[in-house]
Order: sequence, then structure tokens, then C-alpha cells
Amino acid sequence: MKKRIGKWLIVILMIYVVVGVLLYLLQNKLLLHPEPLPHDQVYTFNTPFEERKVLYDSSTLFDIVRFKPVNDSIRKGAVIYFHGNMNNIAYYAHFADNFTKHGYEVWMMDYPGFGKSTGNLTEPLLYTEADEVYKMVSAAGFTKDSIIIYGKSLGTGIATELASTRNCKRLILESPYYSISNVAAHYAWMYPVDWMSTFKIPTDEYIQKVVAPITIFHGTSDETIPFSNTQKLQSFLKPGDEVITIEGGGHNDLNDFPLMKKKLDSLLQQ
Repeated sequence: MKKRIGKWLIVILMIYVVVGVLLYLLQNKLLLHPEPLPHDQVYTFNTPFEERKVLYDSSTLFDIVRFKPVNDSIRKGAVIYFHGNMNNIAYYAHFADNFTKHGYEVWMMDYPGFGKSTGNLTEPLLYTEADEVYKMVSAAGFTKDSIIIYGKSLGTGIATELASTRNCKRLILESPYYSISNVAAHYAWMYPVDWMSTFKIPTDEYIQKVVAPITIFHGTSDETIPFSNTQKLQSFLKPGDEVITIEGGGHNDLNDFPLMKKKLDSLLQQ
């Protein structure tokens, strides 16, 4: 009997180790779902736009799309928009309308490997690209009091890191995570994910350094990044910061809820 139990324990241990190794080796594929595009592909968007390509080094190119209000003579400010972990700018472009209708430009970047952007995607490179976009927006004539930093899903941690080092009018987070390790632990709680994770993106550390007002939107039925992540981040918020709880909201449908539309419109009209 003891030998049989011992054999089963060895089998279970082997399975645990094999699965752990696979999770470690495949973690980037599990986290990131980019859709590359040909470099000569021509974008067609309903919103007026211009495309900018920044060659960072011999293998890294940042592709950025600058969406403009229909009435370009009236520019209220600029939104630096960090999208989620899948597809590319073409997938997220329709969200620009939420801001351009209020007179804001939207500067949206594709991460290395996404869309037309190239390079070896690393956490430091994400922060570098974010800062490059901020400098471009500033060079375009926008001051810190007219720049909104917006992050969606994966982009929330990148947006928070940027807002912790660069001044802005407001930081808006849609479905944020406490840290990448924290989200990973939700799915693989039996593994030392903090040690295993290549990407950390500790939103909890960055958010404590943000001076600008913060607004968080999160759905209570989010199965990808559980609402508990926002509840944990809430303890770091300053007086005046706010959490907008979307009852029944999932991970990709918050834009369909009247409460989010109404609140976002209100923020952009300030």
C-alpha cells in the first residue's frame, strides 16, 4: 500500500513539474496574443488620423496612430491610449471615438510584435515606448494639464507606470490588474508565479506614485482580470480618486454600459 502511494506521489510530482515547466516556457504566448500586420498595409479608419513610425533601434520600430477630432481646429487635449493584450491598433481604433467626439486627440501605440510594430517585447521596452509616445505628444504642443493617460486591460499597468513618472491631467484605467503575477496566481495558484513570471508590471507599486487624479472602471463579472484586483488597488488611491463599479460588467463589454459612457463623457467634458 505504501509503495503504491509512493508511486502515485511521484507521478503527481512529475506532472506538477512538467506542467510548471510548460507554463514557464509558454507564459508569453499565454499572456500576449498579438496580430502582426504587413508594414505596407494601409489603415482605413472612420476617424481622421495620421500614422507615425519611430525606429528605436535596428530591430525595433514603434507604430503609432494619431486619431484626430473631426474639427481639428479645436483641440481640447490628447489621450495616450494603451490597449489590451490581443490583436493590434485596428481592433481598438473604434474606441478613439469616445475621446475625439469631445475634442481630444488619441495617440494609440502598438507594442513590439503587435500590428506593424517590431522588436523583442520586454517589460522595459514597453515602458520605453510609452515614454517615447509621451514625448511625441508633448512635442505636438500638449501640456501636462491637457494629457490624459488611458489604459485598458494589459495597458493599465503600462499606463500607470507612465503616469508615475510623467505628469498628466488624469489617469484612467479600464479593468486594471494588481500585477501580472497576481493575475497569473489566480489561474496557477499552485505555482510560485511571482518567481516564474517574465513580466511583472506591478501596478500596485506604480499607482502609489501617481500624483494625477485616478479613475478606475471595472466590471464585477470580469473573469479575465477579476474585480478583486481593483479592490486591492483601491487601498492605494488618494482622496478624490474614484472607482466606478460596473455591475455585471465583463472584461470586454464595459463600453456597452451606459454608466461607463456617462461617466467617461463627464470626465472628458471637464
